[in-house]
Amino acid sequence: MRTLITAAALSLMSCASWADPLPSWADTETKTAIISFVERVTDPASPDYVTPADRIATFDNDGTLWAEQPVYFQLIYALDRLKEKADADPSVLTSDTLKAAAEGDLETVAAGGTEALLEVLAVSHSGMSIEAFQDDVRAWLETARHPKTDMRYDEMVYQPMLELLSYLRDQQFQTWITSGGGVHFIRAFAEAAYNIPPEQVIGSSGPTEYADGDVMKLPGIDFVDDKEGKPVGIDSRIGKRPIFAGGNSDGDFAMLEYTTAGDGPRFGLLVHHTDAEREFAYDREGHIGVLNRGLDEGPDRGWVIVDMANDWTQVWPE
Repeated sequence: MRTLITAAALSLMSCASWADPLPSWADTETKTAIISFVERVTDPASPDYVTPADRIATFDNDGTLWAEQPVYFQLIYALDRLKEKADADPSVLTSDTLKAAAEGDLETVAAGGTEALLEVLAVSHSGMSIEAFQDDVRAWLETARHPKTDMRYDEMVYQPMLELLSYLRDQQFQTWITSGGGVHFIRAFAEAAYNIPPEQVIGSSGPTEYADGDVMKLPGIDFVDDKEGKPVGIDSRIGKRPIFAGGNSDGDFAMLEYTTAGDGPRFGLLVHHTDAEREFAYDREGHIGVLNRGLDEGPDRGWVIVDMANDWTQVWPE
């Protein structure tokens, strides 16, 4: 009996060792590079071995873990709520950006980039407790639908990236989100969508205050977790330099640069949106997810550029 159990156990171990950890990734150099890196840093016999405590991976959210076109999904939520506030009190529309947002002029708002988004968020997200805000976000996600796909926004997460997150966690990595989006917005769904707990989400944040048993959201912006703010947020919240970072735009450049500038084995990954048929195709032009410097400098820095059309056999979860 002992022999049979041992043989069965060895058979299961052998099957597990051959299981594909990234089944929605095509068998390309990109997939090979990811698996090779993970195997090197998790093998105690490898000169590149990294202890589990230092296996930190950080990921942008918009355009990296879920879609971001035609505008950031949080902005669509914010526009819905801003319209409600403006209907009740038009005096909240104190700028051209806010007036355009209340009128549903996405092109004008998108042209303002992250700054315009944050201005809309500062008005639309304030005046409620964090718990009430996150309940409202989850309720919105239940009913809101994307204008092109008619999918729930939290269904438009990338299956290959879900697999990558799971693979890294199976190999004792911590997986963090570091996003220019609002920290409380992302925390409302990150655990359900990505299996990333709220305490492992870093994002832009506004002022808050404690009052009568609740933490309340106030107007304004305290910290922008985008571009050069991402390494600052990572240092403040994690206290360690990541060894793996994933993004999709030049807003993530500083995070990848910070990650790969450290000693020892490092991995930088950029998702390049090349698939107009299954998702969206964009890079150097536009107001959302612009990718210039990453394409120009990334390869020479050793970063892996994911070609969505060729490197992913599937985009959305089934």
